[in-house]
Amino acid sequence: MLFSVVILSYNSVNPIKRCLDDLLAALEPFDCDNEIFVVDNGSKDGSVQLIKSYHDKFPQLIKPIFFDQNTGTTYSRNSALRLSTGEFVLILDSDAYVTNEALVSLKDYLSSHPDSGMAVPRLLYGSGNFQLSCDVFPTLIHKLKRFLFLKKIESKPHALQSATTPVTVDYAISACWMLSRRAVDKTGFFDEKIFYSPEDVDYCLRVWESGFKITYIPTVEVIHDAQELSRGFKLSMFHFSHLKGLIYLMSKHKYFWGLNNLYKRLHRFN
Repeated sequence: MLFSVVILSYNSVNPIKRCLDDLLAALEPFDCDNEIFVVDNGSKDGSVQLIKSYHDKFPQLIKPIFFDQNTGTTYSRNSALRLSTGEFVLILDSDAYVTNEALVSLKDYLSSHPDSGMAVPRLLYGSGNFQLSCDVFPTLIHKLKRFLFLKKIESKPHALQSATTPVTVDYAISACWMLSRRAVDKTGFFDEKIFYSPEDVDYCLRVWESGFKITYIPTVEVIHDAQELSRGFKLSMFHFSHLKGLIYLMSKHKYFWGLNNLYKRLHRFN
């Protein structure tokens, strides 16, 4: 098995169709077995019926997992990760659209750089605008600024936007990750004490703790037509869930305000 793809779906009947169509086209040139786990978290918008129709067409390739209610982002992804057998694991959001060129480039990078356990692409919004998908590990102050001013931050030139060669980063949002099997086996599963977010930051921290780097590949582009549920000033349940997860993350990894001690523990600059 070359690729195990884990897609999380929740009321995503429109984007999941393009996600699966683009993914199937991207996987077709590979002359080997692959598997696509589509985990639906209790959708009520027709997503379940759509996913079942794809399974009927590709029963050996598409392996759906259905939950009756929203189980969050960690338990649901773990249900697929535990079954995955691929040499490479692609974590994908239902509104992220990959190409064959992206899969080849990310896979080849991990194959030729065993010190890197995760490779991530440059993400673009549906408009084609740059999406700030990688960042330093969050402190409370840094995260507050990102919550309130992300669009303003992204409107200014960023080092990752102008990068043309691979860059080692602290973490990447989990819209599109490619991980080596070695990294998955050493890092383990998502922390199910986190319901919604920041499960991606926690997992990236643990990839580093497992002895692997995380690499941003700016020449590989993937569309992420993000809903941005937890961004902006208007408060919602997603903000409170994220804040709860953030406090848990910082307590777990023993840092709140600064990153120096955390970097030393992770050997971030080695």
